[in-house]
Amino acid sequence: MANINDVAKRAGVSPTTAKRAIHTPDLLRPQTLERVQEAIRDLNYEPDMLASALRSGQSRTVGLIIGNIVEPFFAELVRAVSKALRGRGYTLLVAENEYDSKVELKSLKAFRGNRIGGLIIRSGYGEPNLTYLEQMRSRGTAIVEVDYFYPGSPFSHVMLDNRTCIFEGVRYLAGLGHRRIAALGSYDPEVQPDERVRAFPEALAEAGLALPDGYRGVVRPTQEDAYQFTRHLMQLPEPPTALFANTGRMAIGAFQALRELDLKVPGDVSLLSFDNYPWTELVDPPVDVIEQPVAEMGERAVNILLEQIADPKAGPTRVRLAGKLIKRGSCARPRVPDLAASV
Repeated sequence: MANINDVAKRAGVSPTTAKRAIHTPDLLRPQTLERVQEAIRDLNYEPDMLASALRSGQSRTVGLIIGNIVEPFFAELVRAVSKALRGRGYTLLVAENEYDSKVELKSLKAFRGNRIGGLIIRSGYGEPNLTYLEQMRSRGTAIVEVDYFYPGSPFSHVMLDNRTCIFEGVRYLAGLGHRRIAALGSYDPEVQPDERVRAFPEALAEAGLALPDGYRGVVRPTQEDAYQFTRHLMQLPEPPTALFANTGRMAIGAFQALRELDLKVPGDVSLLSFDNYPWTELVDPPVDVIEQPVAEMGERAVNILLEQIADPKAGPTRVRLAGKLIKRGSCARPRVPDLAASV
């Protein structure tokens, strides 16, 4: 079996240069890189990444933990991160935590056993894994949180500007004349602690609106929970005239419930959602959304991670990205103006 010295000899370069062709190809001249790559192909050389990690104490492998692999947001995030890492000579390992920090801990332990050089993580809900993450960082693993971060986290993160987006969405709905606006779920420190649900009551208050007790509820960020909660909301004596879905996946559940209840969008109720998923353009009417810059989020997370791998003593970098409100027709003025929920 060929080794790196065989590759170097065949390409007419030093072993160090041959290694650079594998790990940092962007540092080599195109002609040199092509010679090494040709030698690799001719010799069917495959680098032993585990052996390299054992020698160096770290690998050129990055772990990515996401919430749910079937959600388009995370699929696009995986693609963006993978593309950015591939061009830098890194391998990507992916796991999901199902929004649960207990599930997440198992993946963290597996990644640590693989001596990953860096970790990009969409942290789960529940008891924070900050202590374990700190242990990983102390052993040389760079860490960047994305989309959600643990309260009090010392790590870098890349996030949507959730608060601004929530306020913009509520202003939009209130500007159309809605006074009974419901979000799909309320803040809960264990089940749903993210920034969007925390900011929603404040955004209502700014618009001079109240949040009725019947519109409150602990809802997991899943299609099924959103479906059940939407049915609950729309069968209240005074149902909301506008729904605000925290994720595109939750919007699917809401849309399904409204259809089963034979309620028309936007005639009976307006629907606004985060995430510009393909299906939101295909229904009639198309759904108004707040689009997240997912590709940019992944690219920025990779750039920050690699900077921290290169300089482990660098302080945390925290980035907020703007969302984009796209109006398509699923939000309109309520049929009968209702001021009952005004403060």
